[in-house]
Amino acid sequence: MALIDAIPSVRGKRGRPRRRPDSLYAERAYDFDIYRDQVHDKGITPHFARRGVEHGSGLGVHRWVVEQTVALLHWFRRLRIRWEIRDDIHEAFMSLACSIICYRRLIK
Repeated sequence: MALIDAIPSVRGKRGRPRRRPDSLYAERAYDFDIYRDQVHDKGITPHFARRGVEHGSGLGVHRWVVEQTVALLHWFRRLRIRWEIRDDIHEAFMSLACSIICYRRLIK
């Protein structure tokens, strides 16, 4: 719930910015009534994959932004496994990889 509370304002139409998204997608690990109730009480529609149900519940149709970003960053061998001890060097390689990914998308 701390993560949901930390969501910044959502830009959209004119007027006061929304503080919460309309819906939340989550994996099977969060399929408990307590989480569903907490998310629903915040005014967010929960879409959680059901536990004990075969895969193919429909939530896998969406390609999560985070998973896609991690998959793109794994194109770069140096980022698959972190070998650098210093954070600033690793962050520099991450920035370089993100720049290359954006450049490749722009020239297509």
